[in-house]
Amino acid sequence: MPRLDVSSTISIDESELEERFIQAGGPGGQNVNKLATAVQLKFNVAETNSLSPAVKRRLKEIAGRRLSASGILTITAREHRTQQLNREAARDRLIAMLREAARPVRHRIKTKPSRAAKRKRLEAKGKRADIKKMRQRPRSE
Repeated sequence: MPRLDVSSTISIDESELEERFIQAGGPGGQNVNKLATAVQLKFNVAETNSLSPAVKRRLKEIAGRRLSASGILTITAREHRTQQLNREAARDRLIAMLREAARPVRHRIKTKPSRAAKRKRLEAKGKRADIKKMRQRPRSE
């Protein structure tokens, strides 16, 4: 059975993808009214065995409202005038989304400011304070 290669570790069986062609709006004249060129690609993230639980969790965050409550990811492509180009565009978007989800999250390592950075910050604060003091009314003695 043909597979959709996402990365060296992830590949999805094409039987897990469901494609439906729908009518697309916008420019195109009679072609738009006659043909269903837009594609709706559906992928059941919740029930697939191709993805690890960590990738599924990150994909849920990335997909946002494109992922239904039942775990079905829906991608709609209607930017081209042919079914084939829209089909490829939808698959490319799915692959890009899965690659982003497969990339591990890098955690930030907290660092403290250096002694020189602290000194520089305090000097800048002092200069700013001097500028503001110069703007005040002179004291009457």
